[in-house]
Amino acid sequence: MKSSVRVRFAPSPSGHLHVGGARTALFNYLFAKQRGGSFVLRVEDTDLARSTRESEEAVLEDLRWLGLHWDEGPDAAGDFGPYRQSERLSLYREHADGLLATGKAFLCYCSDEELAAKRKAARAEGRIPQYDGTCRHLDDRGRREREDRGLRPVVRLLAPTRDVEVTDLVRGPVMFRKEMLGDFILMRSDGRPTYNFAVVVDDALMKITHVIRAEEHLPNTMRQAIIYGVLGFEPPSFAHVSLIVDKDRSKLSKRRGATSVAEFREQGYLPGGLVNYLALLGWAPQAGEELMSRDQLIERFDLDRVSASAAAFDEDKLDWVNGHHIREEPLGALLAVARPFVEAAGMLGIDDRRLEAAVGLVRDGVARLADLPRALAFLDDGARVIEDEARSLLEDETGASVVRALLAAVENGGTEIEAGSFKALLSDVGKRLDVKGKALFMPVRAALTGTTHGPALGEIAALLGRDRVRRRLADALAA
Repeated sequence: MKSSVRVRFAPSPSGHLHVGGARTALFNYLFAKQRGGSFVLRVEDTDLARSTRESEEAVLEDLRWLGLHWDEGPDAAGDFGPYRQSERLSLYREHADGLLATGKAFLCYCSDEELAAKRKAARAEGRIPQYDGTCRHLDDRGRREREDRGLRPVVRLLAPTRDVEVTDLVRGPVMFRKEMLGDFILMRSDGRPTYNFAVVVDDALMKITHVIRAEEHLPNTMRQAIIYGVLGFEPPSFAHVSLIVDKDRSKLSKRRGATSVAEFREQGYLPGGLVNYLALLGWAPQAGEELMSRDQLIERFDLDRVSASAAAFDEDKLDWVNGHHIREEPLGALLAVARPFVEAAGMLGIDDRRLEAAVGLVRDGVARLADLPRALAFLDDGARVIEDEARSLLEDETGASVVRALLAAVENGGTEIEAGSFKALLSDVGKRLDVKGKALFMPVRAALTGTTHGPALGEIAALLGRDRVRRRLADALAA
């Protein structure tokens, strides 16, 4: 049976999705799915200077890639739309007019210059800068005079005369003192709502039951709680999760590297790996496990275990988590997302069967898909470079004799190489030359791959095939 729980993620379409926003969306998604509720996507696009449809689509694509599919939104069915704030302006106007009619709000004609001067004077006198109520009791004549001068009013809410307390599901009781607030603006002079007013009207009309968001929104909660009260709406439950910071506890910024979902996608992180890691930033399951599938995250997620402390972003741990998901991904699905990274590195013309086998061979040592071209370099004849350590093995007389004997064995073999047959050939060479262990295997690896480390030699030889193995052994001796 469907739950009454309704949560929302409400991005502003002004760029790609930041990992902090993605973590917020994820917590909302997990909470909704764990409770059998609805996950609503609402686009907050009333900032005309910054919002674009291109950015909106970029954010939606990032969410789709993460697998955070919404039940209601701009491109999905729902009973509480429209789901873009720019298409809901009449609703904000209607509710603002209602507050004006009941005397809970008033029209204010003070200019930006006047307000700035008053704020400056208040700071100089050591007072909290607040609106001083100049237009609070204007009569019709006073309003007409100002409008005749071309002044366009904003709508201000009458400030409450009491403290406001909100119980936060993450932080417990939070008290807001009445001295912190003046008569704040609900509607701007151009007819657009302020953030706090639009959010309350939207959340109330969309029947949102829980607002899960970053702690940077905590100061907005006082204003929103007041607006809920004057509009006569039941407020939702609030949960303000911690910010994501860098390892040195500074603000997470592009100076440290990738910060958006799109950038992590370009680096070759899997959706499952990034989702798994983001879930661990500020939350931990009761059993303490860290490597989880999406279904396991949904099953275990609990707001009671979300921490109020800042979560440090650790890229090394992200790599560890993502590496696990690379190893767990079905090979066929992994091949589909791996091929673009391989081809972007210039490794073209590798058929699916061979590439799938190669990816399966090397993925245990890969943390992100962008690492695959390096791990698969042994497949590419043109890109292969013999490292110094590998060259020294080939210049050693023992190493050269092993390669020379193996080349003769391959040329005399006459059949296509398989992993087992190649290992048998190499073992026979070792017995004839009385060479074993690293002295036997390392020169051959150096000749075939140009490196001294990598997957099992038999599997490498099988992937290369007889002709390439023969040619590389001969080239190594010639070099």
